Amino acid sequence: MDEYDLIIIGSGAGLNLVDAAVRSGMRVALAENGQMGGTCLNRGCIPSKMWIYPADVIRQIEDGHRVGVHARLEKADFELVQQRMWDSVVKERDGISNAVKEDPQVTPIRDTVSFVGDRTLKASNRTIRAPRIVIAGGARSVIPDIPGLDDVDYQTSETIFDIETLPKSMVIVGGGFKGCEFAHFFSAFGVDVTIVQRGSRLLPNEELEISSIVTRKLGHHVTIRTAHDVKEVRKGDGGIEVMSVDRNNGKEVIDEGEMLLLVAGMKSNADWLDPSATGVELDERGYIKVNEHLETTAEGIWALGDITGRHMFRHTANYESQVVWYNMMSDEKVSVDEHAIPHAVYTYPTVGSVGMTEEEVKRSNMKYLVGYNYYSNVAKGVAMANDHGLVKVLVEAGTRRILGAHIVGPEADLLVQQVVYLMNAGDQSYLPMARSQIIHPSLSEVVAGAFAHLAEPGAHHHH
Repeated sequence: MDEYDLIIIGSGAGLNLVDAAVRSGMRVALAENGQMGGTCLNRGCIPSKMWIYPADVIRQIEDGHRVGVHARLEKADFELVQQRMWDSVVKERDGISNAVKEDPQVTPIRDTVSFVGDRTLKASNRTIRAPRIVIAGGARSVIPDIPGLDDVDYQTSETIFDIETLPKSMVIVGGGFKGCEFAHFFSAFGVDVTIVQRGSRLLPNEELEISSIVTRKLGHHVTIRTAHDVKEVRKGDGGIEVMSVDRNNGKEVIDEGEMLLLVAGMKSNADWLDPSATGVELDERGYIKVNEHLETTAEGIWALGDITGRHMFRHTANYESQVVWYNMMSDEKVSVDEHAIPHAVYTYPTVGSVGMTEEEVKRSNMKYLVGYNYYSNVAKGVAMANDHGLVKVLVEAGTRRILGAHIVGPEADLLVQQVVYLMNAGDQSYLPMARSQIIHPSLSEVVAGAFAHLAEPGAHHHH
């Protein structure tokens, strides 16, 4: 039995804790059954953005004709894109692996571990124990239960970055943020892409207005089928046939693609760990239950990141790792603050979002105002000939406290960040923005304009 001061499961945001623990003199065991660096570095944010930035450039070149710039794409060099991506990922990954290997206070356990008793874990060749354990073991793709799936090759977000050549055509099952990001990349690089989405709309967690703008713009380049249930997949002459049924009219559709990509949701990795053996409870979806201090139901065990199933973003997991460290080391406890968690969807067009959606605000029974502004209402948007960009903001009536902001269009990720800062300042109102001089003509004006247009919900907003 090997004893440690701290055991960390997962080398994504869990790495932040390894760092902090080593600095305070602890002996640490770090368990990781995949690549060092976790989902974000190896099969998430980092490789996908190395793919998507070139796709954005391609769409910008094509959109140039709207402002009188007629350019033709000569070549989209997928091999170079792959090389840049792997250079970046591997360099970072090797850096992490070497740092962990060289640190005498850290024992890397490159293995799947599972609980066998109170704060005791078994790896294939040893048993380890610590008074404190942090579970940051992430999540993985759900493989939906589709007849015929066993007889065809398919990709998931875990495998897709390993491809060496582009397919001519592909069917993507799932229209959430992954489906929309991959559809953007592959379609920009000339692949004939179809999205088959079970839900009645793309990006079901975004505001309705945002979803419909993405559906319209991405739909110029991608075939999008919403409210379609996949019934069967099978080998066809030219690839893989995906048979789905339109829930609205019962019609059967067959889509064929050289490649099949499944991005129909995530599942917790907690089942690998057998957490009940140490008294850690799971929720009904299989994610680890945590309280507002990120404590599990077992003494001395915390959990953070995707394995808790709350907010599946790396920046949120990084923040949660700070909360866990503070609560582990301090007598007073801090609670996680989840009022202003931002995210972006790097599809075409980009989406940036923070705080509550209008539906969530309605459910909370708060009195609220809603403001809309189109990119085309500001000079910079007109200069860009932008025909789709939209900002939607939600504010508590009376206090002027910002409740949420939802943006679709170029630079939406940067624009929404301006609102995130305000939501973390002072009384969380938009007044500092209203009082500020705003560079003219810039896209920042479109955000301020949305707050200037606040009205009762349901009041007609027009373009």
